[in-house]
Amino acid sequence: MASYYVNMNAQNNGDHEVHRADCEYLPKPEHRRYLGDFNNCFDAVRKAKEIYPTTADGCAFCSPECHTR
Repeated sequence: MASYYVNMNAQNNGDHEVHRADCEYLPKPEHRRYLGDFNNCFDAVRKAKEIYPTTADGCAFCSPECHTR
């Protein structure tokens, strides 16, 4: 399992990216929200969609299989 966070600040394209805790692009603590511990990024993105229904997306670097835009 891994801990996942969502960036509370949108990217330039409007996405709120979901990152694993060990991601080199993990936002600063004041700019991220803890989502929980998950077995995969798909479950983490699903959780993030509860907060950002249309803009949650996986990080291209730590969760490329969940990165869609």
